[in-house]
Amino acid sequence: MDNKTIAKKFKLCSQLMELHNENPFRTKAIASASFKLDKIPFLLETASLEEISSQPGIGKSTAEKVKKLAETGSFDELDAMLSITPEGILEMLNIKGLGPKKIQIIWTELQIESVGELLYACNENRLIEAKGFGLKTQEDIKKSIEFSISNQGWFLYARVLSNANNLLASLQKNLSPTLISFTGDFRRKCEVLSAVDILLDTDKQATLAYLNAYYADSLKEELEYISFRDELGFSFHIYLSATAEFYQNLILTTGSKKHLELLDLTLVTALGSEEEIYAKQGLDYIEPELREGLDEVFLAKNHQLPKLINFDDLKGTLHNHSTYSDGVHTLAEMARYTKEELGLSYFGICDHSKTAVYANGLPIERVQKQWEEIDQLNQQLAPFKIFKGIESDILSDGSLDYPDEILAGFDFVVASVHSNLKMDEEKATARLLKAIENPYTTILGHPTGRLLLSRSGYPLDYKKIIDACAANNVVIEINANPLRLDLDWRWHRYALEKGVLLSINPDAHRTEGLLDMHYGIFVARKGGLSAKNCLNSFSLTEIESFFNKKS
Repeated sequence: MDNKTIAKKFKLCSQLMELHNENPFRTKAIASASFKLDKIPFLLETASLEEISSQPGIGKSTAEKVKKLAETGSFDELDAMLSITPEGILEMLNIKGLGPKKIQIIWTELQIESVGELLYACNENRLIEAKGFGLKTQEDIKKSIEFSISNQGWFLYARVLSNANNLLASLQKNLSPTLISFTGDFRRKCEVLSAVDILLDTDKQATLAYLNAYYADSLKEELEYISFRDELGFSFHIYLSATAEFYQNLILTTGSKKHLELLDLTLVTALGSEEEIYAKQGLDYIEPELREGLDEVFLAKNHQLPKLINFDDLKGTLHNHSTYSDGVHTLAEMARYTKEELGLSYFGICDHSKTAVYANGLPIERVQKQWEEIDQLNQQLAPFKIFKGIESDILSDGSLDYPDEILAGFDFVVASVHSNLKMDEEKATARLLKAIENPYTTILGHPTGRLLLSRSGYPLDYKKIIDACAANNVVIEINANPLRLDLDWRWHRYALEKGVLLSINPDAHRTEGLLDMHYGIFVARKGGLSAKNCLNSFSLTEIESFFNKKS
């Protein structure tokens, strides 16, 4: 163990002592030791106790800690601090701009215990109201977390989309290929990626020369493709193809391994389009999002593929937040953006319920004040309509926030779990089942509580949950926030088979967050969703009728 590593262990101990409000004099002494140990000119690991303790500012007690650290990898004070600190809190100490005091506020006041939850809180605008934070600090923390995640080799589809589009446009302009397309996981709209794949029919040497001018540090010639990383650490793979074989190669590089195993590869030959290649196999054209090796080939052979939903099919947006709870924009601003910029017919407000104190949840008197404003805005914006909704916390016992007489006053209720996320499968499933059976529950919000690349979500018996939603006429949310995309697309087919409606909800906390419905569309298409099975593809008249039947 080198000196720098030993010094870092002492620094970590001092940070944790500060985080847990330990004696400030002892905390400062450990921090001072960290600084001095880093400057010692000889190797601490092999030095004697006497040699270490003879150094200026290093006493016998510190020297003993150093020796134990070198022998065991830790020392008593550090062990004590680590034993009472969640792993997610330890990870926060690596985020630029976050020290123990700020992390203490995040942990104790905002009840956030992981980096993934912190990133989501930044997107929900929850940090700016906390002591010592502001909008700039919140944005800096968000950027640091996103950079850290991208450097781990995986990244969100939404995070890389802009860079991918810019690169495709640049290749198109500077290399002038006849044919070019995204391919691989990116073309299939997979929610998390290790690389963005692009296929084009361009000369190899010209491609290498162009890429070398911008990505020389990471440019590599692999067996099947050219790889490099951009300035944000995203990985790209460039596949080259002869023009005549472009569509053949596009099918071979787009489909998952399981999808390709379902095809007769001897019939995947050089033809003029993907449609022709699939037709040669006796199949209807299979959209890229569906090429995952599930039942898509069977459906294509029997002419039973679903007509996949598009963004233009959406008639309104449900599950959104405003400044009444933890949103950035006012109710009026959110509604007008939905009407004027997106051209939709209705907007569902779902600010947090009273138990969500960390998100400025609404006590009953503020609910009633919001209802009054909604009535006024509906007169001004007609025929556009704002629906009175709430994101009601599902409490630990499965009950909903607010008494029944208040729940009855909402047009619809999104029931979601936000706390006590560490239940086992049996308890977590029972909790959701009770909420689903509540007659006031309209939509089950982000069913698993997952945060992609950060938190797996609580374990559930998915079939029991979906079956219960079918039995109780409860809609299941596809939370379109790119950090969630929950319900997972792998369970959409089962829900649709059971007759459950899905709803593509942005969970927007600002006007631009409403555009996240695009990401919800992508995963909904992967799950085989058609407009007829999507709640917010209903017209204003149809959804009013649906809400009235539920109430």
